[in-house]
Amino acid sequence: MKKIPLLILSLTISITVFSQTLTLEDIFTNSILRSASVPGFQAMPTSDFYTVTTNNAIDKHNFATGEFVTTILSDETLTSLSNNDLTIAKINSYAFSKNEDKMLLATEIENIYRRTTKGFYYVFDMKENTLKPVSDTTKGKINFATFCDNGDKVAFVRDLNLFYLDLKTSKEVQITFDGKENHILNGLPDWVHEEELDMAKTFHWSPNGKYLAYMRFDETDVKEFSMTIWGELYPEEYRYKYPKAGEDNSIVEIYIYDIESNKSKKVDIQSNEEVYYPRLFWLSNSTDLMILQLNRLQNKLEFVKYNVLNHNYTVVFTDTNPYWLSVAKNYHFLSDNRSVILASERDGFNHIYLIDFYGSIKQLTSGNWEVASIEYVNHTTKQIYYLSNEMNRLGRDLFVIDFAGKKKTRLSQGEGWNTTQFSAGGNFYRNVFSTPVQPQLYTINDHKGNKLRVLQENENLKAKMEEHNCVEKEFFQFATPEGITMDGWMMKPADFDPVKEYPVLVYTYGGPGSIEVSKNFNVEAWYQYLTQHGYIVACADGRGSGGRGEAFKKVIYKQMGKYESDDQIAFAKYLKTLPYVSSDRIGIWGWSFGGYLSALAQFKGEDAFAMAIAVAPVTNWRYYDNIYTERFMRTPQENPDGYDDNSPVFWADKLQGKILIIHGTADDNVHFQNAMSLSMALNDAGKHYEMFFYPNKNHFITGRHTRLHLYTIMTDFIFKNL
Repeated sequence: MKKIPLLILSLTISITVFSQTLTLEDIFTNSILRSASVPGFQAMPTSDFYTVTTNNAIDKHNFATGEFVTTILSDETLTSLSNNDLTIAKINSYAFSKNEDKMLLATEIENIYRRTTKGFYYVFDMKENTLKPVSDTTKGKINFATFCDNGDKVAFVRDLNLFYLDLKTSKEVQITFDGKENHILNGLPDWVHEEELDMAKTFHWSPNGKYLAYMRFDETDVKEFSMTIWGELYPEEYRYKYPKAGEDNSIVEIYIYDIESNKSKKVDIQSNEEVYYPRLFWLSNSTDLMILQLNRLQNKLEFVKYNVLNHNYTVVFTDTNPYWLSVAKNYHFLSDNRSVILASERDGFNHIYLIDFYGSIKQLTSGNWEVASIEYVNHTTKQIYYLSNEMNRLGRDLFVIDFAGKKKTRLSQGEGWNTTQFSAGGNFYRNVFSTPVQPQLYTINDHKGNKLRVLQENENLKAKMEEHNCVEKEFFQFATPEGITMDGWMMKPADFDPVKEYPVLVYTYGGPGSIEVSKNFNVEAWYQYLTQHGYIVACADGRGSGGRGEAFKKVIYKQMGKYESDDQIAFAKYLKTLPYVSSDRIGIWGWSFGGYLSALAQFKGEDAFAMAIAVAPVTNWRYYDNIYTERFMRTPQENPDGYDDNSPVFWADKLQGKILIIHGTADDNVHFQNAMSLSMALNDAGKHYEMFFYPNKNHFITGRHTRLHLYTIMTDFIFKNL
């Protein structure tokens, strides 16, 4: 063997170091490719100011000028007022009273599930310069502390019961007394309502502060699911209520609590079918409560107006759909107490409507494109600000239109992805703009879209990406044999050579209404790592995905998984036609719905995919919760074939190639039962597979070094099998 001169060897090592090849530790331990944000940014509730957090202060700034106004709260103030060693860094979140003279500070917050949290809350009075706990901390943590509009009371949940604190008298008042784990919940939702209807706090102050509307969940008859928690000499069983598809739900009741009389009255709106109550809203008159009532099939949404004085109720608007309806996070009720602005798919695409409670329905936007969200409604100027993909199906642009559906104007600039947060009066907004090559750019804009200043432009991330030779996504379209046009992106190695053949890893999610191919920024750090090791990474959105209208999204109704997997198989076959793709080295991976789709596509696709990684996959929709599953599939009793025909469990004997199944044993969302069921089916079919589980980890599989370990396992599997 010829000896290599020391100088040449040294030079080679230096060049290798200079090239800054990514490591998994760089990505998952050191997070060197993480985007920066604007910490603690909040628009203040009534004025044109905003706040941000620094290491030791919460500072107030002027939207119009950007000038620093004052430090609202500092470590120095906290130290002088607190006996609990509070610091700005230890404050998890904060909220202002509507008149901006008080703050609620949340500390030691811990997640219960996805949206429900508990912690210790404190009221900081800016005028009096005092700090007091909302609840006696020796009684434990509380949920969802919330000011009433005039800021003199704070409602909260403790031990599944609803309370409020009168800040003038420091008197704590208990409203409910029957809260009991796995039986009765007051003011916060059960697991399935929280997860699938985007619910958290289920109590709401009336604008005048005289009433509290709240929900009571009786989950006594809901079947329990148990999970083993490992670690002690005798493992513990964690039990909670989880209604699977076709099973019984909690009994949900709505009550109105009167502060003056200290009494609650049940709201009786006498539905003649099983329903959900996904949203409650007070109208500005403080006497009418708007109750959204969604039937169990989730294809009829009624707006029920209930009067707290005479207890009369009226259905003022009904939205229906032959497939399913999606409940928005917010609806914009106007100050006339007789109309609402909302988005609906009534014409086949998601558009904005002005609904009058006396029968008038006026469509304000239209076209073969979709409104993604209503961002702000200006009641004074009668204007609606919204995000849509009208200009580019893969983008998000900000538009404004008036209440008559006229004077539509595009406010955003460039081709990319925008998100906004408006000031209280609507005169300004914080915009976050990105493109596939431009990391998140945070700016302050006026209501006409003019950029006033830059808050964060992520120059450090750009430099890191350049140092590590990160590649860009290439976007493309292709047509399947069925004539379906799919949008896709691809990431190729930096030294890509079109005459060579490369292995391809396909990423998929594919859940109803999801969008994975878009013109926003995501550095895709793990995929950058894979491209540096000679892999192409690709993704394509098939039928069932969002942004393309109801027909494209809802073709999956009652047969979820069929068309989604067909389209991923068609994508693999398209990739095989590309001269630079190694046709026998195409793999697929995904998480949650994507894990389900990865397994199903590999089993159905014969030799389409050489390998698959299914992380936390649903393997049989009979095992998943009823609100999500029945929305798309109806019940197993109504649609048994729809459940079985596209369950990976019933396709296990078709496995060709390699598959790795990964799951957390304490996954409260997609139960470990799913992985076990698939494992048993593969065993029965005599198929070889690999499996890795994470004890006591939930659906996100995080904590300490877990993510690094997880992606190391997946990377090794890819290197070995693709």
